[in-house]
Amino acid sequence: MPSLSDRLKSLGVHVGAQDIPPPQPANPYTIDRVLDGHLTSTPQGETYIVEGRYSYDYAQGITPLWNDQPLDAIAAWAHDERLRGLDPHSLAFLDTETTGLSGGTGTYAFLIGVGRFEGSEFHLEQLFMRDPIEEPAQLAALEEFLAPCSALVTFNGKAFDVPILTTRYLTHGWRSPLADQIHVDLLHLARRLWRDRLPSRTLPNLEYQILGALRTQDDVPGWMIPQMYFDYLRSGDARPLKSVFYHNAMDVLSLAALLSHTAALLADPMSDRIDHAEDLLAMAKLFEEQEQYDMAIQLYLRGLEANLPEEATINALHRLALIHKRLDNLAEAVTLWEEAARRQHLHSHVELAKYYEHRLQDYDAAIHWAETALSIIEQPGFPPYEKHQWRAELEHRLERLHRKRNG
Repeated sequence: MPSLSDRLKSLGVHVGAQDIPPPQPANPYTIDRVLDGHLTSTPQGETYIVEGRYSYDYAQGITPLWNDQPLDAIAAWAHDERLRGLDPHSLAFLDTETTGLSGGTGTYAFLIGVGRFEGSEFHLEQLFMRDPIEEPAQLAALEEFLAPCSALVTFNGKAFDVPILTTRYLTHGWRSPLADQIHVDLLHLARRLWRDRLPSRTLPNLEYQILGALRTQDDVPGWMIPQMYFDYLRSGDARPLKSVFYHNAMDVLSLAALLSHTAALLADPMSDRIDHAEDLLAMAKLFEEQEQYDMAIQLYLRGLEANLPEEATINALHRLALIHKRLDNLAEAVTLWEEAARRQHLHSHVELAKYYEHRLQDYDAAIHWAETALSIIEQPGFPPYEKHQWRAELEHRLERLHRKRNG
């Protein structure tokens, strides 16, 4: 009788190990062989961490990471009084690299860079998810790192990094440790301070233009990073990820340097470190909105002394005049409006017409300024959609002024 082995062979079933192909060797370029890091145990398992430590005098370009300037001006801008007097050691600087650039519930933060000041050093940790199954351990390690901190500093983190991380915590049924953090999103402050001078306010561009830093060829564009992680998951080859870790580390270090720079800038806005007049005007607007009018006036005047583009000069004259009007310093306001009107600024003509009508009851002067305003909107190139609105308003004003003048 044939044996079971013979019967299996007759059915085409391989018996024994001689025909089994040898196992494929593991990829030799695993993350631990590519980057100097270590596994850290958490209650949720192990996660891989790459660490860096930087002295306080380390500079990102020409800008140090550490600055002992108070955060009072940033607190006023952020409308969060909790920032006043906050110890820099309470700050955590966070940036993520994710599997998608648009967020959403299916987006993972496979690399989380987070830094804080410890003693006399800046401690950077990069928490890496070697496999999606390690996400709980990675999130637990982040929570542990954030535990001593009470404020978070990000760049576009309110719209991107924090919502993604919060979703990942909620996916595991945990409360996010980010929920109670004071949050300073430097993207919004950067837009306020440099949008009139810099066409691009990305973090790498701010590094170069503001911090004086230039990334090396080790960097990689952010849009390439999700695909690089997917390639790593398929191949196990971590070598291309070196550039991703470099990119992430530069982002975190730049966050610290950018906060240092802006805190110093706003704490002493009249210092000689400001080289661009447009920056003076941006800060003047910031202080104006905070109703710190004395400082706003000084900054506008200093900006007007510089070589500004014509449009910026007119805007500064008008805004400065409005501050003086608000403070009831009408003589100063009128002088500034007249200078702006000489430069064909429509709003200044209207303000002068209001002043002469309501303050001085000088209807001939008010008619003059209203008529010259009307002539401006009739010039070629004036936007048609604005012309219709302004014409109706100015004609109504002139009709009223003529009635008043004629009794």
